[in-house]
Amino acid sequence: MGRGKIEIKRIENSSNRQVTYSKRRNGILKKAKEITVLCDAKVSLVIFASSGKMHEYCSPSTTVVDILDKYHKSSGKRLWDAKHENLSNEIDRIKKENDSMHVKLRHLKGEDITSLNHKELMALEEALENGLSGIREKQTEVHRMAKKSLKMLEEANNELSYKLSSSGLAEQYQQQMTMECARDMGNGYHHGRDYNSQIPFAFRVQPIQPNLQERM
Repeated sequence: MGRGKIEIKRIENSSNRQVTYSKRRNGILKKAKEITVLCDAKVSLVIFASSGKMHEYCSPSTTVVDILDKYHKSSGKRLWDAKHENLSNEIDRIKKENDSMHVKLRHLKGEDITSLNHKELMALEEALENGLSGIREKQTEVHRMAKKSLKMLEEANNELSYKLSSSGLAEQYQQQMTMECARDMGNGYHHGRDYNSQIPFAFRVQPIQPNLQERM
């Protein structure tokens, strides 16, 4: 008995539909690879499942873009609308602009300038001088800021050193006076000593002087 003919219509059962899709998709992809090898054909195949997942195959000797270009030339049909055409033109413009910027960059480095005329060389020299002037101004500003920061750090360091030095003198004087007091009390001479004469001038309490201007 021969195999029964399958009616071509949508498979209602989702599980059976998915199994059939997987089998036939693999079969189509296999046939595309075989015809590419056997017949030296250029094949591009794109399949979208009902879920939106894409499967594709393209002959190793070509690309999808090449296939589309050949399709345009052979059929005369355009697959690109005006929006895509404008986008393609914009891409071409950006590529040309990028190439031009690369050429200008090489010129600024002193490369490939043999073909430039006198006017172009003058413009290039002016651009380099303007760039160098801007770099020097920025360098001067950075140096000035660094010098200012260094001066602030030096002032803060001097102030801190002065505070530490003053604190050390006061502590040293206090320890010295305590030791002399203890020694003199032990020797019995503490009643007749003039401690004010031993106090350094910087630590003596100065008498309040009258304001002579108020009396005039």
